[in-house]
Amino acid sequence: MTLFRRLDRLRLIALLLWVLPVAALLPFGAFWLWQTGMLYAWLTAMVLCSAAGYGLQHWLLRKDRRLLADAATAPDPYWPPKADGAWIAVGRLAEGVKPEEWPLNDGGQLWQLGQNTLDVVARYYHPAEERPLLELTVPHTLLIIERASRDLRATVSHHIPLSHRLTIGDLLRAWRWKDTAKRLVNVYRAGRFVINPMDALLSEAWGHLRGQAYGQAWTETQRWLLREYVRKVGYYAIELYSGRLTLADGEPDAGLTPASRRDVANTAEQACGTGEPLRIVVIGRANAGKSSLINALFGQLIAATDVLPETTAGLQPYRLEREGLTAALVFDTPGCDTDRLNEKMLRKAALEADLILWVCAAHRPDRQLDRLRLDRLRSEFAARPDRRPPPVLVAVSHIDQLRPQREWQPPYDLLNLQGAKATHIRAAMEAVAGDLAVPVAGVIPVCLAENRVYNVDDALWTAMLDRQNEAGKVRFLRCLEQRKRVENWTLLRQQMVNAGRLLLKQPERPLD
Repeated sequence: MTLFRRLDRLRLIALLLWVLPVAALLPFGAFWLWQTGMLYAWLTAMVLCSAAGYGLQHWLLRKDRRLLADAATAPDPYWPPKADGAWIAVGRLAEGVKPEEWPLNDGGQLWQLGQNTLDVVARYYHPAEERPLLELTVPHTLLIIERASRDLRATVSHHIPLSHRLTIGDLLRAWRWKDTAKRLVNVYRAGRFVINPMDALLSEAWGHLRGQAYGQAWTETQRWLLREYVRKVGYYAIELYSGRLTLADGEPDAGLTPASRRDVANTAEQACGTGEPLRIVVIGRANAGKSSLINALFGQLIAATDVLPETTAGLQPYRLEREGLTAALVFDTPGCDTDRLNEKMLRKAALEADLILWVCAAHRPDRQLDRLRLDRLRSEFAARPDRRPPPVLVAVSHIDQLRPQREWQPPYDLLNLQGAKATHIRAAMEAVAGDLAVPVAGVIPVCLAENRVYNVDDALWTAMLDRQNEAGKVRFLRCLEQRKRVENWTLLRQQMVNAGRLLLKQPERPLD
């Protein structure tokens, strides 16, 4: 009754007079269908059409769910390993978000949800801190909000229909008139029951089903928006805490790092690019065939006079460019069991490597030193959660000297073993894999003897290309660390200069 008092009665009468002729068609039409015997056919057709419409709506809802699922933010494959656990925590928070608990029209609630997300990531990286959010710097906090808002804007614009036309005022006005619209719809439904009870009952039944479908679609959209909001904020929070979110723009591996610039200058080859190369370090014991492997990788003996067995005294870089491989610097190292070895130099080269080629002789069973050196490097890599460990490939050399030594008729099928030579090569691979604690798939048998080079251009080269993407992720984080160091010094220098200028502009105070 309150609704009728608010309406102008004359306008209501005018509206009823306008609607009456159309509304009269319903009872008269039903009466005519009953007279002609078509009423049941019409009811059947209405039921079938409503069922088809409901089925189509249900299919569209499932399709929208798939589209929204495909549009969800995914973790960055270039994150360091520690970020995986943080992303799992963000995913659990996103999955637990309920639209009824976090209304989209409540800005305070959304801010609280974003703060909860930041707190989840901060607590993962600083579990010992009582208030881990205080570990964020002000510029990085603003950068998280900026990046998350930018990405969420693009996502909403691309996946929510008419989002580019609806304003905040439209949504608020629609929300304000929601209760009034519900009361008007209830009046209309009551009138239908009076005019045509049968039609009203059927329409109510199917309308309820359609309403459920549309309501579910809207709920799914709300849930997706909230989850995507959590994922976006969590994504950039992980970017920050994992060291990937820098205040400068651009890719961190766009240019040469200072170390690679010096190494490129020391190579005999002409540099053909300005991008940061992959750093491939060849490590192994004396006489294992490290230098011979480098020569074989180049496809010709271009370094025959410079890289001789047992004469490598220090790190010697060579620029390698072959089809399918990103430009790389290959470093020859002294034998890890020789007096020439500089422990600190080898450790630094390995820690800065994007890919490690470990050369191990097949005919030498004493591999304890190789395992000791490799385990030390593994411990060093494990102590750096902000960096990815480089992939390790083991090249098993001197396979031509395995029994029977006089037999050498490559190629050898190491999956379907035939003959004693192939059997012994496979056994050497498995022994090296067990002794060095590496998977057999990462062990490549090669022959590096003059005029007998075998399995380098096919199996070893293929294995290197397969791990190029993983090595690229290692390079990315290596360059990022270097870029952060440069950025910190650059920002500090700018801040000091600007602070000095500000002090110089201050008027001098007279002495008392």
